[in-house]
Amino acid sequence: MSEAEILVAYDGSPDAAAALEWALEQARRDGRPVRLAYVFEWLTVAGWVGPGVTPGAWPDEQARRQVEELVGKAAADAAAAHPELSVRGEVLDGPPALVLEESSAETGLLVLGSRGHGGFAGLLAGSTAVTVTAHAHCPVVVVRGGSSGGARAGHIAVGVDGSEQSLLALGFAFEQAALRRVPLHVARAWQPRREQWSLTGEQARDAANAAHAAELDEPLRRWRAAFPDVEVTVETAATAPAGLLIDASRNAQLIVVGTRGRGGLRGMVLGSVSQQLIQHAHCPVAVIRER
Repeated sequence: MSEAEILVAYDGSPDAAAALEWALEQARRDGRPVRLAYVFEWLTVAGWVGPGVTPGAWPDEQARRQVEELVGKAAADAAAAHPELSVRGEVLDGPPALVLEESSAETGLLVLGSRGHGGFAGLLAGSTAVTVTAHAHCPVVVVRGGSSGGARAGHIAVGVDGSEQSLLALGFAFEQAALRRVPLHVARAWQPRREQWSLTGEQARDAANAAHAAELDEPLRRWRAAFPDVEVTVETAATAPAGLLIDASRNAQLIVVGTRGRGGLRGMVLGSVSQQLIQHAHCPVAVIRER
């Protein structure tokens, strides 16, 4: 395995197909190899559902061969469509979330759909997808079939609140904007402090917005020096962070956040804003952490 490769959680579902499409487009930009991984769990309480298998049937060697054929064909089709890329597929055994978490320790980027079937035992946004995103050892991109498209147009959006995780997200967002040659939109939500609750009116809001925007000057200065060709816009607003970022995702091709910002509870591995974006964003969501 290579720490530079892109790992795609693949089970043949529409969201997995969208995740694969996104990963191939990303690999086409940065030249990294792509590995498809189907996580095959032999035993489940409710039975197993996979390609060509009757719901409720217990998996057997024939079912595993069907899975291997599914992954092999998907990898072959992807390689044929992108002959310039290195694409391979494999079937792994074990609990899906745990296997993907372990595999992420040796890869550069993990891409998965927000909802799967069969081999992922109900990969639902807010359950297994959130678990994998919370515990992976590398950046994770979550793609929904209805929100993706590897070639989706638009800018890169990133949420920054000054926390260490959000500054890592800012760096990743700059890199992606430069790679894709698109603008970068930096969004920061803030909540009035107790002493500001009595401040109302346009002038007070403008002054507070300007103060919060100024706090971004130093990190933006560093990244602008590294990527001088990236056009940057900054938005600050006194509103809930999740709502601001969900709105920012409407016209974006990717929105980037850290695993947990300043508002997270101590010990939380994935913040509520990241979870809400995985559920409701209008484009793929990248969740960034330090390896």
